[in-house]
Amino acid sequence: MNRKLLCIVLMLALLLCGCAGNSEDAPQPTEAFVDSTGRAVPVPAKIERIAITGPLSQVYILPLAGDMLVGVSNAYAEDAELYLPAYILEKTEIGQLYGGKGEMDLEALLSAAPDLVIDIGEPKASTADDLDALTEQTGIPFVHIDATVATAPDAYRTLGKLLGREEKAEELAAWCERTYSMIGEMMARVDADNARKSLLYCLGDTGTFVLAEGSFHAETVNMMSRNVAVVDDVVSTGTGNEVDLEQILVWNPDVIIFAPDSCYDTVAEAPQWQSIAAISQEQYYKTPYGPYGWLSSPPAVQRYLGMLWLGELLYPEYTEYDLQEEVTAYYRLFYGCDLTEELYQSLIENAMP
Repeated sequence: MNRKLLCIVLMLALLLCGCAGNSEDAPQPTEAFVDSTGRAVPVPAKIERIAITGPLSQVYILPLAGDMLVGVSNAYAEDAELYLPAYILEKTEIGQLYGGKGEMDLEALLSAAPDLVIDIGEPKASTADDLDALTEQTGIPFVHIDATVATAPDAYRTLGKLLGREEKAEELAAWCERTYSMIGEMMARVDADNARKSLLYCLGDTGTFVLAEGSFHAETVNMMSRNVAVVDDVVSTGTGNEVDLEQILVWNPDVIIFAPDSCYDTVAEAPQWQSIAAISQEQYYKTPYGPYGWLSSPPAVQRYLGMLWLGELLYPEYTEYDLQEEVTAYYRLFYGCDLTEELYQSLIENAMP
């Protein structure tokens, strides 16, 4: 064999040995996952590292596979350490998407090298096209899983199969299923007695942004009350529809709920708010918060806490559960947090009569 041919043979041998010795560079087996948009997305057969598209997805993933997250969509506030495991607070902030257009740092996403990016929440007409474009742009599979208040159990079971976490997913799904059924039966009794209360959910520094009936963010409010915020063009974002105090006076709700970061603390001293009966009669409350708002921010699975809370707040004569026991069980199951009496009382401060 001449020297030139020998060199070629040796180079090929080295290349083959190198490829065989580096299994991480070898193509990983994939499976087709059919997401909620109907897209058949090739995903790794074994998923170990995941990213999410926003805070809603983050809330769903945290109790099931928080350890698999390569980063979070938004950094947590300092008080989140009271409720969440330390490891999740140390995750890199990657940002979030808004319907495929947003603030996600794609460079940071690529550096984090997830096996998969998961989008959870409200189905939108553009979701499939948006995620296809992102998959093509990054080379990372993006999948969407529908999740509303009613379909949270289904979402968890789907996630469990996708991520190989069926046992934990079933535990989460079963809790949601039981709670949703219990609240549904209670509200059926409320409606049979024609006892459903009218309610308005107010947000923002002025309190004049409202979650309208028909909004995805208002699902829990709509389920638990008669949402008086009926408007022509419902805003799809969590900021809500802007109205004025005159309109709130016309709606005249039995109860007003204020978002965690709102004007709740000042309305008692504001003359313009005193003309509204729910304020002057002290039928207004502040949404519990920690580490997320219980009603809408984000509109994820923690809204089950909002259902339980509104049940006890609005219809105490109909509730057949102990609110503190239910909330404590949720925090243990979803956050791994043993909720102390002090923490519980701080959560419901200004949220109950």
